[in-house]
Amino acid sequence: QVQLVESGGGLVQAGGSLRLSCAASGHIFSINVMGWYRQAPGKQRELVAAITSGGSTNYADPVKGRFTISRDNAKNTLYLQMNSLKPDDTAVYYCHAEKLRITWVDQGSDYWGQGTQVTISS
Repeated sequence: QVQLVESGGGLVQAGGSLRLSCAASGHIFSINVMGWYRQAPGKQRELVAAITSGGSTNYADPVKGRFTISRDNAKNTLYLQMNSLKPDDTAVYYCHAEKLRITWVDQGSDYWGQGTQVTISS
């Protein structure tokens, strides 16, 4: 059974840094795109950053220049380095795996982690 488990959230002051990790476990053949999403109270879940298996990245405008997404394909692990954090970054951060294939004939399915809370104090 595939699971995505996030870690690294917490409470930091504005201007500080955090590094989130997401470990995908289970029988995994490949993962197409991995990404970080966040959801603040009363708001919709939004894309923060995404990375393909080849390393191409995409960032939401509010985090460009401050956040860096990376992945270790051999370990099926996703990272998000967050610098110069702002109170507006406060949210639950979710890991997402798009078209995770269990075998080479598998069409692929999407998976979500349970989320990790990030709180930035002013």
